Amino acid sequence: MRLRRLWLADFRNYSHLDLELPAGTSLFVGLNGEGKTNLLEAVYYLATMSSFRVKAADSMIRTRADVTEAVVRGEMVADQREVLLEAALRSTGRSQFQVNRQKVRRRELLGLVPVSVFMPDDLALLKGGPGERRRFIDDALSQIDPRLDAARADLESILRQRNALLRQSGGQLSSEVAVTLDVWDEKLADVGERLADARRSLVANLEPKMAAAYEDIAVKPTPVSLTYESVWSPGELSEALGRVRREDLRRGATTVGPHRDDVLVALAGQPARTHASQGEQRSLALALRLAVHRELAETAGQFPLLLLDDVFSELDPERSKGVLEALQSEQTLLTTAGTLPSDLTYNARFRVVGGQVIRET
Repeated sequence: MRLRRLWLADFRNYSHLDLELPAGTSLFVGLNGEGKTNLLEAVYYLATMSSFRVKAADSMIRTRADVTEAVVRGEMVADQREVLLEAALRSTGRSQFQVNRQKVRRRELLGLVPVSVFMPDDLALLKGGPGERRRFIDDALSQIDPRLDAARADLESILRQRNALLRQSGGQLSSEVAVTLDVWDEKLADVGERLADARRSLVANLEPKMAAAYEDIAVKPTPVSLTYESVWSPGELSEALGRVRREDLRRGATTVGPHRDDVLVALAGQPARTHASQGEQRSLALALRLAVHRELAETAGQFPLLLLDDVFSELDPERSKGVLEALQSEQTLLTTAGTLPSDLTYNARFRVVGGQVIRET
């Protein structure tokens, strides 16, 4: 499935945009701050109903006193079939989504348009905290199986309520607190085991794909491993919660569960976060994104729409060539503020200036 036409109204710095896109690669050039990344963000939002940059929808609404809503609309085509996707982002109230003019829930849209995004900030996947990696894995799971997005939301809700109870207890395990904690622990164990099992399965599937992708990008065979790390074993979250109950009461927070797990990346047997060079970390981050891209292609039966946000700016020519050869997609949207690999080919070139997009070729 590819994006044939994109409309924007009051999204970021775009007051209005009506853009036709070809199959293949579309190149968007322009200085920093002109709206190139905003364009990719709009496409990503259309496919996932979430942003790869911010959590709050009102952050994406154009900054003006009289603007309270942004609209993103896209015409998708696949096998002679047309699908119109629409999203209305609101500064107050909930955003609304439509497919072919019919209102739908977000989870009904997830997975309909597989999408992969690559960006310079991906270095945080290696250098950042566990939350960055958990979010990355959960975002991929939401596209692979939208039901897991519900489990993710359920987990957040359960943790909020369990933590509120822990804080309200004042550190004391009264009989009333114990009974209520038993209820929340049962819910947390059920949802937490389900989400963690899905994460473990995905990480296991990604590991060989990431190793192959790193070899493509770095152009040298180096052992790469990807491991899901948890302090509790599969099937034993309920017991683990029981063991730390007193500590949770003392801290007023849930100290064990999938919200504390991590995904470890190792290069040649050493933790990449502390032992890999920045160039190696950047290549590993790209390889991890590429592994998810290939996993989505397998599960969806089609290559995801590919969004590349200035990814070649920090890569040497050899690694850039490796990335180009490794990436596959029916449609790619690529932004750049600088130089590009000499052997890059594209089907259309656009210049982005102050929220305006002008086709050049």
